[in-house]
Amino acid sequence: MSPVLNSAPQTTRRWWTTAVWFGGLLLICYGPVLYGLVRQWDKDPDMGHGFFVPVIAAFITWQKRDQLLALKANPNWWGLALVIYAGFQLVIGSLGAEIFLTRTAFILALVGTILLLGGTNFLRALAFPIFVLCFMVPLPLFLYTRITFPLQILASRIADHALTLLQIPVLREGNILELPMQRLSVVEACSGIRSLLSLTFLAVIYGYFFEKRVWMRVLLFLATIPIAIIANASRVTLTGVLTEFRPELAEGFFHTAEGWVIFMVSLAMLIAFHQVLGWSYRLLVYARRQEA
Repeated sequence: MSPVLNSAPQTTRRWWTTAVWFGGLLLICYGPVLYGLVRQWDKDPDMGHGFFVPVIAAFITWQKRDQLLALKANPNWWGLALVIYAGFQLVIGSLGAEIFLTRTAFILALVGTILLLGGTNFLRALAFPIFVLCFMVPLPLFLYTRITFPLQILASRIADHALTLLQIPVLREGNILELPMQRLSVVEACSGIRSLLSLTFLAVIYGYFFEKRVWMRVLLFLATIPIAIIANASRVTLTGVLTEFRPELAEGFFHTAEGWVIFMVSLAMLIAFHQVLGWSYRLLVYARRQEA
């Protein structure tokens, strides 16, 4: 009778051993791609949050360990097809020097491996951690450019109106603000894309841990767009105001510190929006119950 009783643990142990082997092979095959990705996290200020993405995804997966151990593996051969497709995408991206294709190929290969070894049940259980990993891949250059330039113009316009209301003379030419004491240029780094990328990632994680309602999580995610725009325009406006007193505050340490403060204010705005939205929803539910 003992062989029958021990068959389930042995099967589970064998499955996890196979998963570790496949994971190791995956890391070896995509090692150069991941190395280049980590280097960009280190050098690109827009992707500073990239270091936290795999850590948080791994933590969420660890939280699901009991659920995963309770699942029965049901291998799906469509996963192998996806792994092969990811390999072709890796080769094509490498030959064409298209790093976005090579990096997303790793995520596709990871999805295919999970589907191949565990089946749809495992893939469904790990859907959110895999989605989180998408935030570690920088946007493709053409999309990045199409987003940053409109954000630059929008931040410049809002700052122009705000400075005018504060009775500070300003002349705007595109993304250039001419002030009495200095010229401010709203470059790509000041477009708000950095805050937008980091804030959307934090909104997804915050919603996962502190909100169970899906519609509320979606609203939190969408709220990051106006919050990031308002916060960045406020930063440009504040810089314009400070330069009236000390022009050197528009650059260097003070400018960087100002960005961190504004980002923390943005995060506080997101949390406050969640609290107000939750309070309004509870009030609405209570009012409907009173009417019934």
